Amino acid sequence: MLRRYAAELSCSSGRWPDDASGPLSGQRSAGSGWPHSPYILMALSEFDLIRRYFSDLTPLRDDVALGIGDDCALLDVPEGMELAVSIDTLVAGVHFLADVEPETLGHKALAVNLSDLAAMGAEPAWVTLALALPEVNEVWLEAFSRGFAALASRAGVSLVGGDTTRGPLTLTLQVHGFVPRGSALRRDGAQPGDRICVSGRLGDAALGLRLLQGEANLSEPERSQLIDRLQRPQPRLALGQALRGLASAAIDISDGLLADLGHILQASGVGARLQLARLPLSDAVRRTADWDLPLAGGDDYELCFTLPPAELSRLWPLSEQLGLAVSEIGEITAAPGLVCEQADATIWRPSAKGYDHFASHE
Repeated sequence: MLRRYAAELSCSSGRWPDDASGPLSGQRSAGSGWPHSPYILMALSEFDLIRRYFSDLTPLRDDVALGIGDDCALLDVPEGMELAVSIDTLVAGVHFLADVEPETLGHKALAVNLSDLAAMGAEPAWVTLALALPEVNEVWLEAFSRGFAALASRAGVSLVGGDTTRGPLTLTLQVHGFVPRGSALRRDGAQPGDRICVSGRLGDAALGLRLLQGEANLSEPERSQLIDRLQRPQPRLALGQALRGLASAAIDISDGLLADLGHILQASGVGARLQLARLPLSDAVRRTADWDLPLAGGDDYELCFTLPPAELSRLWPLSEQLGLAVSEIGEITAAPGLVCEQADATIWRPSAKGYDHFASHE
């Protein structure tokens, strides 16, 4: 195991060594919000790094018998609860732009994992974090941990362990949550006739990515709002928990509506018909007239769920109570396949079905 990180800075010259580059070593990448000014880095052991930035990052819940600092965490699972566990890896240049602000990255890394708990209707409890860092930059670490801790505090999550090593910037998080036994939202419960619903708006994050990549151009405040939707998703934890006993199936939208709804259809052995005119879109997305954004763009981290038509009357007051828009966008069918129907009843055929990590993205 790598035991020591070291980064050298010539204080007399005020310059970084030639082999220190990138957002973690103090140099700003093109378009980055990070300044060129040098940061004085101390040589930190792995354990110093953990103690300084992560040991006391989040308050310990009462169900944490032993947290960071030993070989394992010791955790109590309440009686009558099932433990929901999910793990995600985020790689620079694949899941986030390499020059993203570290405080923003700290938020998003945790948010996308909490979104999995939301999709299961679970109450979040604990998280572990493994970090691979090309260099140790204490300014970067402080900002990253600040963004991470702010969301963890709001969600009631304790950081209970993890790992650190040197390597390309990579984050792996495992989240744990509780759900009353037998009440978890799953992908395999959709039935013909069930209505398909989504929370929030679709396509904003995908358009935000196009803006950052220079493939679209919008003025403020729309530009900032769309980029914020990409970089600071809000996990729908309260909605997921409220849907227990109401929804027949659920999933969070990470790879695009078509891909993620497709997982529900496959697990449930059913098909679906979507009404594209009913998709919840921002004005900016609607103006593009590009259905690929809301259907295949991904990074929405909204919930897609199904429920019997008789339960719709319970859904609308719930939406109002949570202050979160929910839209009915289609119906589950007995016939297999996913049909996208436009307002004029013509069928729209997608050019993409969502993000696939192992497909060619050239």
